[in-house]
Amino acid sequence: MTMRTTCCTRRPYHSIFLFVAVFALISVLRHMDVLQFHPKVNATIIIPRVSPHHIVNRSFCTFQPLSPQDALEERLILDSIAWPETPFLPSPISLEQTTDPANSTFTILPGRKGGQWHVGDQLEVLIQTFDFQGRPKKSGGDFITASLHNRKLEAGVAEQVVDHQNGSYSAVFSLLWEGDAQVEVTLVHPSEAVTVLNRLNREQPDRTYFKSLYRSGSFSETTICNVCLRPTQQLLCNYTDLRTGEPWFCYKPKNLSCDTRINHFRVAFKQNIISKEEKLFQSAVNLKVPIQATGPSNVAGLPKEHGQLKVNSSSVTGPSGYYYQGVWRALGGTTVSQFNSSAITQCLKGKAVHMYGDSTVRQWFEFLNAVLPGLKEFDLHNRKPVGPFMSLDYENNILVTYRCHGPPIHWITIPTRELRYIANELDDLNAGPNTVVVLSIWAHITTYPMEIYIRRLQSIRRAVVRLLDTNPGTMVIIRTANSRALSLQVSLTNSDWYSLQCDKVLKAMFKGLNVHLIDAWEMTLAHHLPHDIHPPPPIIRNMMNCLFSYICPQKHG
Repeated sequence: MTMRTTCCTRRPYHSIFLFVAVFALISVLRHMDVLQFHPKVNATIIIPRVSPHHIVNRSFCTFQPLSPQDALEERLILDSIAWPETPFLPSPISLEQTTDPANSTFTILPGRKGGQWHVGDQLEVLIQTFDFQGRPKKSGGDFITASLHNRKLEAGVAEQVVDHQNGSYSAVFSLLWEGDAQVEVTLVHPSEAVTVLNRLNREQPDRTYFKSLYRSGSFSETTICNVCLRPTQQLLCNYTDLRTGEPWFCYKPKNLSCDTRINHFRVAFKQNIISKEEKLFQSAVNLKVPIQATGPSNVAGLPKEHGQLKVNSSSVTGPSGYYYQGVWRALGGTTVSQFNSSAITQCLKGKAVHMYGDSTVRQWFEFLNAVLPGLKEFDLHNRKPVGPFMSLDYENNILVTYRCHGPPIHWITIPTRELRYIANELDDLNAGPNTVVVLSIWAHITTYPMEIYIRRLQSIRRAVVRLLDTNPGTMVIIRTANSRALSLQVSLTNSDWYSLQCDKVLKAMFKGLNVHLIDAWEMTLAHHLPHDIHPPPPIIRNMMNCLFSYICPQKHG
């Protein structure tokens, strides 16, 4: 396609321009802590038992009290994502009365036109669950996904599944393309597995645990760290961030002070589940297993009838977009254009793109390095995948940076000076009308009570509001959570059920703000490629086209 470009003229004063560019580079390096020493962490020692007037305790996670407004929002969000009640688990565990995808079925209900469907019509699917003894389930709570696909057309759309809390579920699709539309229904987790996942976050938020190394001269010690630490007689080092209030604690070293901490790293995952609960997370048995149809599993979409309304996503529950010929098409909002490398360069010319978050947004940073020939990564001598990283296109005045979010983060050793909270980074950012901020934070916070995630997003949102108030031309784009391949261990820490809950929270908390969301959840579910925490290149390219379409919206006739 022909891309609209921005005209610019080459300045004749190369030496002056070079000086300004170098000065700007030094400023950026200082902002990224390459040319400055980081001050010591303001750490304090606290005793294990804290006054209840200052800390709210849920299990053994501690939360600072919220303002009345934030507390109300937290309660409303928790209510909005409340999962239907799931059954108590029998003891001993047996699969007999749990949901069996092999026995469960879905049916395409007859259309209002006697078996004919046109583009724009509603296609309703009824799902009935059965247990391993072939008996119909009488309760809800199963985690089920539903989508429509046409592999030849590279078309696909995901739709929400409605739980009727009686063992039956339904999904209603709008037919968006002519030709075959294949219904695919998947049991991600039976309701009994959701019972386990819910209990783990409530009772064992420390099942993924971390350590820090403390060093002074030739003496060193390591201690366990986390957002939630079990009460012991051991003293704690309190690394709660003074600006955001984000909590982080380590058991105090026996012979060293709290301010001698030099790094952070993930140690291990403790698979502490009740005997035989692993049966609820078996690949090819009850973990991401397709549910088969009774009768046809596909329909043929005929051309749209005359006078039929265009399908959009004006409703709260409607899909945000769909794939057609391998290209993501948004339903409402900004039209997604296709950008080749030269068009991307023109779009980003003169801009600074700052990415903050987990490895799913670092994947976008790596995409730009791979596809833009003029963008060169500046070696900051930082460890991969930790960062921070920076790339420059000197000729086109493009700056792209990436920095990981603050703890918890499940990576190899990270120096404490690089443990930054996104809200603080946004407050310190020198932004303007040519600044783009990209955020993604979810994959490392799924093992904790949802209050932890809500409070992290409240902190980030306040920083985003401050940023947009002082720099109204700055663009903020947020990447949501996505589905991934699941095994027993992955399910117990990063299940798609956890990711879906985070996705719902993020969308609710940034609704109504002047930010753009890229719906990675739907973009992975709607695509026919296998799920991966780091989606494959065709999906990433579509996500990036959404990003560029927000930054440089095109005029479509």
